[in-house]
Amino acid sequence: MSHVKGGLVILKDLLHSLPPSEQKIAQYILDNPEESILLTAAALGRRSQTSSAAVIRLCKSVGFSSFQELKIRVSGDLREKTSIGYRDIEPNEDYRNIIDKVTSNTIQALKETVDIMNVGSLEKAVDALTNAKSIIFIGFGASYLAALDAEQKFLRIAKQTNSFSDVHSAATSIANKGKGDVVVGISFSGNTQEVTKLLELAQQKKATTISISKYGNSIVADLSDIQLHTSAAREATFRSGATSSRIAQLHIIDILFMCVASEEYDRTIKHLDETREAISFIKEESSIKRKK
Repeated sequence: MSHVKGGLVILKDLLHSLPPSEQKIAQYILDNPEESILLTAAALGRRSQTSSAAVIRLCKSVGFSSFQELKIRVSGDLREKTSIGYRDIEPNEDYRNIIDKVTSNTIQALKETVDIMNVGSLEKAVDALTNAKSIIFIGFGASYLAALDAEQKFLRIAKQTNSFSDVHSAATSIANKGKGDVVVGISFSGNTQEVTKLLELAQQKKATTISISKYGNSIVADLSDIQLHTSAAREATFRSGATSSRIAQLHIIDILFMCVASEEYDRTIKHLDETREAISFIKEESSIKRKK
């Protein structure tokens, strides 16, 4: 098993999207995690006033292979220090408190994203990016910041990379792609219409598609060959797509970049040295001109 945590995070994330009987089971586990990991499916069904069949359906709904995996991942969560959860700011709050809350929320988003990360999917994404003829990152709004960051990183290691926040420019570029090219769609909600249409186009052109979206079922994820997820935890009022969720997207980009760099270590070092030399050369030339 590639990961043994994230059970409580996933149940919390997907709670309100589940059918009523599965909601009851998920809520029971969230309220009684220590007890739940010791129960059989039949016993958990009785305690939650549902059935063992509903327990098995819940496991499938949240993406677990079995009830045993659910229990293992909840058990892994219980070994972690208890989280204080996301915290909202107050009117005219002391700046030190705001610093603490923003930092805490960011750490929480990163931890939850790592806990639910599927290493098997990460390996597939890294393989696709490593061997890609070209890479396109697409995102809109705050998600474009992650796409732009990805473009800057992968360009530095000589990957043919572009990022787009304009749907027409993106469509024009994707129209000329095909097998061996990779299109990465970034959308926190997983339902951004522009990303959806562009991934549909990429699939038509036989390009490999990768999604980075919040955990759970979404159109963007369904349209992707490879799915990567950030935490979908309900957030504080001021925690929008421009704060912690954006940091989580950037964290996934960093992980992808570092994994690709590790796979091509010698080549990566060579290209990074060359880009540093190029920047140094530009700075030296600019300095000389200013002195003149």
